[in-house]
This record gives sequence, structure tokens and C-alpha cells, in this order.
Amino acid sequence: MTEANSRSSRLYNFWESKNVTIVFYAYVVISLIAAAQGLLAHDKTYLPGVRAYTHYNNYVIFKYSFFHLIQDRDIYQLFPDDHWDLYKYSPTFALLFGGLSWLPDPIGLVLWNLINSLCLLAGVRLLPGLNKEKQSWILLFCLLELLISIQNTQSNGLMAGLIILAFALAERSKYFLSALCIALSFYIKIFGALAFVFYLFYPGKGRLIGWSVFWMVLLAILPALVVGPHQLIFLYKSWLNLLLNDHSASVGLSVMGLMESWLHLDVSKNGVALAGLVLFLLPLIHIRQYKDYAFRLLYLSSVLLWIIIFNHKAESPTFVIATAGIGIWYFFQKPTRLNGVLLILSFFLISMSVSDLVPSYIRSEFVKPYGIKAVMPVIIWCKILYEQLFLRYQPAPFMEIPALS
Repeated sequence: MTEANSRSSRLYNFWESKNVTIVFYAYVVISLIAAAQGLLAHDKTYLPGVRAYTHYNNYVIFKYSFFHLIQDRDIYQLFPDDHWDLYKYSPTFALLFGGLSWLPDPIGLVLWNLINSLCLLAGVRLLPGLNKEKQSWILLFCLLELLISIQNTQSNGLMAGLIILAFALAERSKYFLSALCIALSFYIKIFGALAFVFYLFYPGKGRLIGWSVFWMVLLAILPALVVGPHQLIFLYKSWLNLLLNDHSASVGLSVMGLMESWLHLDVSKNGVALAGLVLFLLPLIHIRQYKDYAFRLLYLSSVLLWIIIFNHKAESPTFVIATAGIGIWYFFQKPTRLNGVLLILSFFLISMSVSDLVPSYIRSEFVKPYGIKAVMPVIIWCKILYEQLFLRYQPAPFMEIPALS
């Protein structure tokens, strides 16, 4: 190696390490800022004539779900003396949140934000084949949406991180931990189960099925340690009833929402979701491509986008999951002019369209009523589907393609 090449290599390594450090601190700082905003802001009312609640109401819902759980109460009822709105996650999540529930709110809220931020960061950092610079660009692309999510003290950064971690660990044949990540994502939001599709790509199907069943069953019965089996069965029935009733409540920032707001179609949510699932699974007919790492990464991106655009409850803070999918899709392959345009449009229409930089009149009369935030995720998911079905393109030249073991 010449002296010039050696110097260039040292400079690149220095720049790459700086990228890693800067992004890490950016994720930590926004977690602290979001927590401070929630703690310092005045209480707010969610409907006229009702009492005011904290700005970190979602965290309070999670916190009290644990206390309501251990008190043998129906955690899926309203508790207006404690918080606004319903708890909608599993009994398992309520139990696991007990680790934070006992803490004072300032400490618990900071830790909750850090869990969301650093889980996403860890997932992207562990993705095989991508160099640190590309990983940093993916994380930076998600930064604003992550901030929106943790400002609302939601679990979407954690969801995205668990799904990406599940994929990255499966690529390393760490099936025990990979299955745990998917099972945890399911007991946060049931759409996380879609990530089990990854396991079609890997050898050792028996181990994959075994660990998946193990974690799904163990996490399902874990709350029985504090409530007993009969109460747990009652809670799962109550949760199912809540989800079924919740299903008819709205169409969200989704394919269904776009069909309603743009085309004025009153569509069957189940029908649209089923059609979306069929399309999602259609590329699996290319069995020979399972060994292609680019094909597998496309499925990771497709999962992250699908669980938003076909989720009738998708709202603005959930879109960090979609931007993670878009970032991975764009930065792992060779850049093209079309993909670059789609990425830029995604940044402006997803992250910037709901910011204060856009006049409030445009946000209230155009962005929100027409579900503008959902447009680019739908377009890019359709492009991913096309790529999976019809293209055999080359990954970016920096990619180190891992071999399946």
C-alpha cells in the first residue's frame, strides 16, 4: 500500500468513526430533549370539558398498565383518574413495563425514550453488509420521525429496532435471540408477527420454529406469574375484544385511508389488508432468490413498510418504522436518479410535511385530510414489490454480501 493510500485509508476510518459517534450522540440527545419537553410542558386536554393530562400521556398509560395488571383489574378499560385513552398492548407488555413503572417519571421517561432510540440504532448498526457510513445515513434519515415518535412517548422506535434486530440476528444464525425479538414485537403490536416471514430464507427450519414457538408461548403465559391463569385468560379475551372493536374505528394514514380520502371509496379493511398480504407474499415464489442477500434486505424493507401502510391505525408517530424501511431500501443498493428522487420526496412528504416549516393552513387543509404522509411509503412499497418480482439488480459496490450458514 502506498503512503497516499494509507493516509486516505486512515482519513476514511477516522471519518467513519466520527459518523458513528455523532449519530449515537444525536440519538441520545433527542431522547433527552423529548423527555424534557414532555416533563416541562403544561398539562393538556384531549377533549373539551375533560380534565387535563400530561404531555407524556402514552408513557403514563404504559406505566399504569403494570399497576392495573398486578391489581387484577381489566387493563383494557378506561381509567380517567390515571390517564387519557385506553391501553391497547398485550398483558405481557404491561408486565415487562413494570421495570420502568416503579421509577420516578423523569427517570422512567428518559429511559423509555433511550430504549426506543438505542434499539433502533442497534438494529441498523448490526445489519450485515452495510458499512458504517451507510448505516449512519439510514439512522439520520430516521432521526426526525424518531423524534416525533418519542415526543409522543410511543413504542415505534422499539418496534422498528426489534424487527431489524430480528433480521440481523437471523443473518448471523442467532435464532434464539432473533425469535425473541419478533415475539416481543408481536406482544407490543401484533403486526410484528409479519417478520416471521424472514425465517423462510434460512436453514435450520426446525430450530427456527422451535425457538419461535418457545418465545411466543413463554411470553404469552408470563403474566400468569402475577395474575393467575384465569385472570390472564380473561385479559386476553378483553384484549381481543378491544382490538376487534378498534378495527372499525378509523382508517389511519394507510392504504385504506388514501383510498377513502383520495378516491372516496368505502373499502373493506380486511379485504384491503388481505390483498396487501397476498401481494407481500407473492415474491416468495422466487425460491432461488432466497440466497440473495439483496432479496432478503428487500423483504426487511417491505415488512417495515407493510406494517404501516396496511395498518388502519397508523398515525404520524408510527412512521419511524416506515422511514427505517425506506432508508434500508435506498442505501443498500446502487443509487439511481429515480430512487434519489423518491428518497428526497419521502423526506419532504413524510418528515417535513407535518413540521412547523409548512404553513398551518396547508397542514390542516391538505396534508392531514389527504394523508400526504402515507403517499411515499405506499409508492416505495409498490416499487419494492416490483423489484422483488421482476428485477435482479446489483447491490451497492460497498456491500459485503454475507453467506447463509
